[in-house]
Formats: sequence, structure tokens, C-alpha cells
Amino acid sequence: MFLPLYDSNPLHRIPFQYVTVTIIGLCAAVFLWQQSLSPTSAQQAVLGLGVIPAVIFGNAELAPDLVLVPDFLTLITSMFMHGGWMHLIGNMLFLWVLGDNVEDAMGHMRFVAFYTVCGVVAALAHAGLDPGSQTPMIGASGAISGVIGAYILLHPKASIHTLVFSFVVAIPAWILLGMWIGLQVLNVVTGAGGNVAWWAHIGGAVAGIILIPLFKHRDVPLFDGPSSKVLNEMGATQKVTSVIASKPKKRLPRGITITPVARKARRPWR
Repeated sequence: MFLPLYDSNPLHRIPFQYVTVTIIGLCAAVFLWQQSLSPTSAQQAVLGLGVIPAVIFGNAELAPDLVLVPDFLTLITSMFMHGGWMHLIGNMLFLWVLGDNVEDAMGHMRFVAFYTVCGVVAALAHAGLDPGSQTPMIGASGAISGVIGAYILLHPKASIHTLVFSFVVAIPAWILLGMWIGLQVLNVVTGAGGNVAWWAHIGGAVAGIILIPLFKHRDVPLFDGPSSKVLNEMGATQKVTSVIASKPKKRLPRGITITPVARKARRPWR
């Protein structure tokens, strides 16, 4: 079992990860609402708000009494629903640990758009590979996979303190998150089931990797490199230093010399 707990990666551009915390709060609130429903009503909510591939591509229709939002909006509503406590906690841990730095790299409003696009792409990747499926898909995993893809490009060297069975181990992001992405691919290749939308995870991660160069601020580097702002400041400092170092000394005319004036020795206080 691998669960990220926190990373050693402070924020630089935003004072607080407001969007990340809001998403976590919304997912928790929606899950508590799901828990308050009867088993029948909870299942109806999943059918009405989850992504059903056959419905998305027009191969099937929901019964009128199950329709809660237009079909295309389920690509978004499904991101705030979860199938159990572990499903919710696992997703929110990843979002809490990684989301703040991705939000920091692009700003609040861009992060809203980035998260949404990654979630929609993930849902379509899952639905597109089995357009006749009538099984609903719910969960924030696809959108959070986009956050994982973005983080591994932004901060591959950052240490993520991870719960590995009963030990907390600091693991470089490129190893931990690379292993996570590799595990998703392995599960697809081996045909692993378990009611997990593996292709949604892969689709979201690929979307995050592709989109992060477009959504991040221009001065934010990839692969933990120095920012352009820092490079500009370093260049300006070096330029000023070189000007000072190369400034010519004023020379006196020939035949004129300056003799230092001898100072009188001061008597010590008595």
C-alpha cells in the first residue's frame, strides 16, 4: 500500500490552495450526501450523475425518472461522486498533496479549467474504449490523474513522504508517480478488472502531461529548473557586477601624486 502524506515543496506564487481545498470540500460534501440516501436512492443518484458510456454516445437512454442532469454534464458531475470511503480518501490524499503545487504553477482560475478538462478527457477515454457499456463510472480519479501528470513534469525531484505499509518514506516524485502511472498501464495490459476505470487514469495522466506546458505561467519551469524570473535576476546581477568590475579608475596627471596625511595618535581615555 502506497499513500502520499505530504511533500517538501512550498508554494511560491499563491498564498493558499483555495481551489484544491474547495474541490476536496465539495467531494466530501457530495459523498456525505450519498451516504445519507437509502440504498435505492443512492444507486439512482449514481445512475443519474455518473458517466454511462452507452448514454454518452447515444447507444442507450436512461429512464426519464433517473435523469438528473443532461447527459453531457455527467462528465463533470461524476467527478464529485465516490463509491466508498477508501475511494474518497485515496483520491483526496493525492489531490491534497499534489494539487497545491499544480495550482501554484498556473493560478486559481486556470487550475479550475485544467482540472475540469483533465476529468472530462479521462471520462471520454474510458467511455470511448467501451461505448456500449451501461455501467456508470464515478470518481475524481481521472481529474486527479491529470494533476499527477502535471506534477511529475513540474517537480520530478520533489520528495513525497509516503506511507509504505507501516513506514513513512521520502520518495522522489518521479519514482513514486512514475510507478503509479506504470501500474495503470500494467493493469490495462494484463486485463485487470476490479471495477476500476484504468483507461480513465491513463487518459487523465496523459492529458495532464500534455496540458501543463499550456496552462502553467510562462515563468514557471518544468523539471524543477530555475524560473525565468530567477534567471533574469541572476543575469541582471552579473551584468551590474561586471560593469562595476570593469569601471576604469581615474588617473591623475603626470607629476602629481597624493601623499596620505598622517593622523595624530589619539590618547586613550583615562
